[in-house]
Amino acid sequence: MEFHAILRYAPMSARKARPVVDLVRGLGVHQALEVLENVPRRAAPMLSKLIRSAIANAGQVGGVEAKELVVKKVWADVGPMRQGRLRFRPGPRGRACPINKRSCHLEIVLGKTEAKETRRRPAKPAQAAANKD
Repeated sequence: MEFHAILRYAPMSARKARPVVDLVRGLGVHQALEVLENVPRRAAPMLSKLIRSAIANAGQVGGVEAKELVVKKVWADVGPMRQGRLRFRPGPRGRACPINKRSCHLEIVLGKTEAKETRRRPAKPAQAAANKD
């Protein structure tokens, strides 16, 4: 079972949010929250709040504990430019260039951990020979 949470129109560019998103992909939710506490980026508190929201969504369904949840998918998409009063900066050759206020959409999908099968690796030839002696 998967649990979603979405933060739309976050006031930062998706390019700046993606390195923070990459840090938590594949981690358990408690470990992801610990990692985000120590990241000095603007996206870190927004992403930790988003993870807490997805945990609360999972809590709505009975029988799902937070320690069983893992960050399966998380991504940052480009959102619309903020318009409002358009401002300008000086550009090359006396032109005016608009100031782009970017936004992004953060989405996260949490899922239950699956029991991993432990496979035994075959012994290397040098180790096998040492074990026979």
